[in-house]
Amino acid sequence: MLAGLSRRLLDAARANGADQAEVSCSEESGLNVSVRMGEVETVESTRDRSIAVTVYFDGRKGSASTADLREESLATTVDQACAIARHTERDPAAGLADAELMATDLREFDSWHPWDIQADEAIDLALACEQAGRDADARLENSDGASASSGSTVSVYANSHGFVGRERGTHHSLGCALIAGRGEQMQRDGWYDIALAAEDLEPASAIGRKAAERAISRLAPRQVPTGAYPVLFSAEVARGLVGHLLGAVSGGALYRRASFLLDSVGTQIFPEWFALHELPFLPRGFRSASFDAEGVATRESALVEGGVLQRYVLGSYSARRLGLQTTANAGGVHNLQVASNAGDLPAMLAGMGTGLLVTQLMGQGVNTITGDYSRGAGGFWIQDGQIQYPVDGITIAGNLKDMFAAIEAVGSDVDHRSHIRTGSILVGRMTVAGEG
Repeated sequence: MLAGLSRRLLDAARANGADQAEVSCSEESGLNVSVRMGEVETVESTRDRSIAVTVYFDGRKGSASTADLREESLATTVDQACAIARHTERDPAAGLADAELMATDLREFDSWHPWDIQADEAIDLALACEQAGRDADARLENSDGASASSGSTVSVYANSHGFVGRERGTHHSLGCALIAGRGEQMQRDGWYDIALAAEDLEPASAIGRKAAERAISRLAPRQVPTGAYPVLFSAEVARGLVGHLLGAVSGGALYRRASFLLDSVGTQIFPEWFALHELPFLPRGFRSASFDAEGVATRESALVEGGVLQRYVLGSYSARRLGLQTTANAGGVHNLQVASNAGDLPAMLAGMGTGLLVTQLMGQGVNTITGDYSRGAGGFWIQDGQIQYPVDGITIAGNLKDMFAAIEAVGSDVDHRSHIRTGSILVGRMTVAGEG
């Protein structure tokens, strides 16, 4: 149905005089429940539809959207998009991606696994998760709750080059957050899992116990003396470092001259052993796709190889602004894999010897123009390769260029709950602001 609807809207855009047009249609449905302290807090069932039309009149762009499938509403949406385009300034970089770049090999990636779960079943699952955590230790007297969710999305992207691409996917999650201790000594932590297929989720009891273990481990935190130390980012926060790299090499930041990595393709940014690859064809990958948001065929490629930045992350608009070609990244990257060169977390701790293990980050103190990095952090102090005590109320600081160059190891303890797959990342030296 969505494909036929897209073709009709494209025909209407041409009839209104547009020389190029594109349509994105999607239908989503989902179930979300949350519980706290053994009681149901929310039950939400959702069903959404979105239809977006974008037209181009010789570089002048207009967009409009609707969720109404009535013929008069669809016609009005096209008319509005065309009216907007006629009143905008011409932009030489605007327009569809080049026709010869459109994907022709449209694949499935085992991403469709609907979960026939009813609201009462989801509630029972969330309650079991929370209860398993609360039962794990008497010091867990409070809870921030547990949640379970399931959703599915069907979408179509079509444009006036004749491209029509269909995608469908499901997503399911289960999580719990617990509070240990009392009064000013309370500490909060949690755990969650997310998967495309429900059978890939960790058991509810295991998630609850992991949340309990993490919350209890944070009791009685200390600070550390201000100084420069090795900092090990645990896998779940290490992907944030990759996210900062992506922000700096994305087209929008580059053509606005708002990146600390301007003109960096072909330069050494990381150690020589460091590699980062985009893998858009992974079965059950969170961002697996045959085409990007403009219909351009995706491809496996290196973003970083031998520590050298190989390319930027571009859609067709930003590529034209930079005088380059799209890298099939309109809408984002598709499954990034950071190559490991070290063992699991215990092995990483043993190799670090003494330093800080960061498991939580707070604040937004990252300047993508200069690369300056300063964030609140929590975690654990490591001595002789062993966890000694939890640490809280500190700040870690550096510059991302220096931090990238100072990466000493990437662990094999890969966190699979994201399209950015990385293990723990050890930065050889950072400023840690604590006591004194």
